[in-house]
Amino acid sequence: MSEMQVPPPEVLYADELARLATEPGPRPPGWRLTPSAVVKFVCGGPRPKFVGDVSLVERCVITLAGERALLLVGEPGTAKSMLSELLAAAICGTSELAVQGSAGTTEDQLRYGWNYAQLLAKGPSADALVPSPVMAAMQQGRVARVEEITRCLPEVQDALVSVLSERRLAVPELGDHTVHAVPGFCLIATANLRDRGVSEMSAALKRRFNFEHVPPIADPAAEIALVTERTRRAVRDAGATTPVDEVVVETLVTAFRDLRSGVSQEGWAVERPSTVLSTAEAVAISGSIALSAAFFPHAADGIRQIPGHLLGAVRKDDADDGARLLSYWDTVIRRRAEAGQHTWRQLWALRDQLEP
Repeated sequence: MSEMQVPPPEVLYADELARLATEPGPRPPGWRLTPSAVVKFVCGGPRPKFVGDVSLVERCVITLAGERALLLVGEPGTAKSMLSELLAAAICGTSELAVQGSAGTTEDQLRYGWNYAQLLAKGPSADALVPSPVMAAMQQGRVARVEEITRCLPEVQDALVSVLSERRLAVPELGDHTVHAVPGFCLIATANLRDRGVSEMSAALKRRFNFEHVPPIADPAAEIALVTERTRRAVRDAGATTPVDEVVVETLVTAFRDLRSGVSQEGWAVERPSTVLSTAEAVAISGSIALSAAFFPHAADGIRQIPGHLLGAVRKDDADDGARLLSYWDTVIRRRAEAGQHTWRQLWALRDQLEP
């Protein structure tokens, strides 16, 4: 694990998974943990791995226990991929049987390919067959994951229809050879709501999924706690020892929530940027501010860095969002500063950083 920048959950939480595997109770065929232990792994403990509605995770687990395919949809940065990884690691012990969807994803990546050296030398044979992660999951009774499925072309997506309905995958090049899914096989896909128009899923494929919407974190305190914990981890992983400024984290998350929802915590109207300001991006910015303070003495005041980072975040999709951020400064931040709130007075004094 020390040689991995981002260990998969089955490695990072190996001890916890081993302990939960000893809990008694009925298990669906091929599962390493009971359904209740899977939920406990994802949502339980003093620091839940997934911060969100436990009932959402329970529905996901029941969908997979019933051998239905699961589609996690939501705005970018709402931890859909992380949730799919955690579920796969808990259910079958690996989250790495995954396909990253894109415009360049081919049908072979969802079905199977060939070792062309063996194919040319000996013709089609079982030895020349290269299983996709989906086929490998079928053969091993494990969880396959397809990230950003709506980024795949429709004809590529539809390669999954027979897999999810008949639970088999024909290989006509080998005569009547067919791969049948063994107990434990299931599939989790993710899709961003912002990508809905990229490649619309066919009605036949939609019917084979249970859809679950993953919303942004509803509880402000939970989001602040999550961003604080991830920021501490970023500082620790970088070899720094500087403590995380919790005032900076709280201020940053508050601004993100105001801009994301279109209304401030006081109930004042906010002009929403067109870009998505997700918790994942708040973690990235908070980590950057904390590392700047750790490595550059002149950057010790994290509040001074917030305007620049926010401007970069909101302008990534639409340059006009810079004006919307300036409007947020002239309304919400100005009113908080006038109310005498020290941190917001500091931010108000930094307004010139947002000027074109």
